[in-house]
Amino acid sequence: MKLIIRSAKIIDPKSPFHNQVMDIQIGNGIIEEIHSKIAPKKGFEEIKLDNLHVSEGWFDSSVSLGEPGFEDRETIANGLEVAGKSGFTAIALQPNSYPIIDNQSQINFVKNKATNFATKLYPIGALTKSSEGKDLAELYDMQNSGAVAFGDYNKAIDDANLLKIGLQYAQDFDALVIAFSEDSKIKGNGVANEGIVGTHLGLKGIPNLAEELQIARNLFLLEYTGGKLHIPTISTAKSVALIKEAKIKGLKVSCSVSVHHLLLTDEKLETFDTRYKIAPPLRTETDRMALITGVLDGTIDMITSDHNPIDIEHKKMEFDNASNGTIGLESAFGSLTTVLPLEAIIEKLTSGKKVFKIEENSIKTGETANLTLFNPDGNWIFEKENILSKSKNSAFLGTKMKGKVYGIINQSKIILNQ
Repeated sequence: MKLIIRSAKIIDPKSPFHNQVMDIQIGNGIIEEIHSKIAPKKGFEEIKLDNLHVSEGWFDSSVSLGEPGFEDRETIANGLEVAGKSGFTAIALQPNSYPIIDNQSQINFVKNKATNFATKLYPIGALTKSSEGKDLAELYDMQNSGAVAFGDYNKAIDDANLLKIGLQYAQDFDALVIAFSEDSKIKGNGVANEGIVGTHLGLKGIPNLAEELQIARNLFLLEYTGGKLHIPTISTAKSVALIKEAKIKGLKVSCSVSVHHLLLTDEKLETFDTRYKIAPPLRTETDRMALITGVLDGTIDMITSDHNPIDIEHKKMEFDNASNGTIGLESAFGSLTTVLPLEAIIEKLTSGKKVFKIEENSIKTGETANLTLFNPDGNWIFEKENILSKSKNSAFLGTKMKGKVYGIINQSKIILNQ
């Protein structure tokens, strides 16, 4: 790779060129020169794009792809291509395939499938065998094969003692435990947020308490055991407060919020559109604003697309019976720019690397070229033709967007949207 990026505004607080418009020369995957004007060079391709901005490559901490077992929903190859065109140089793959990724051979399988792509795949191993919440999976072996964390996707561990043992065991090899938090007994048969909208529509409710009680329990367990705990996709104001208090205590806890919980509320359910049936459910405007505050004050560590492709047979059906999930990679950046300042977005799309122990990069001479290219300006509407995924279950169809991703440069490869 021999490349010169022209007139790019660098967004990287770790770089001496932060907020400056510079030319960037890349050779063999390494940033060779950064200067206000680099002379044209023989053999070097040039990239010139309108209002070009460049940041460290983005990382998504929660992506489901289907393969193996659900290739009709998404394949690893196409999913990585979608992630790259959406601005992500790295993704953490959830273990909710068939079979569940709960052993060394399954970790090796998805890693081998993900070689030679611009976007790097980091597998999450299931915390329990078959994600059934009964026995711990082969955590140590999976970490030795490349698993970056352990959790059962969208499944809470009802057995408090099992999570306690998991946190204690994971400390032996400094592993990160992920604990989706939703009390199954309090959730019951709920399918939507318990509130005015759900009651008006006659939908069985999932109260905020289902999430908050489980988070409180899991934080008590973490305080007792020590170790590192990640709480994904929180959705309520009280959850933010509980995690903020735990961080003040000094507990090693991190958390994420999904893009859709930062933008959408349960009022979207008025038409019974199952694209808005997700886990945890969309909450109220009060919760949404508390989540935004949590992002801005640092309580929430990262933002995830929580990309979860679902086939039409399991999505386009009665609301009570439809599967939870929305795709989100393609719409992540364009939607976030409508509710958050640019530097906060970049921070929350890159800070998860530290939590998941993934290599961090900066835009400096001599560093590996791990870059996301984007334009933060320009308004448009997200339509079906903007979906690159095999599944089309997007909660953002018809949503106003601002700014677009041009692509990525990573692993000595370039992916650009045409």
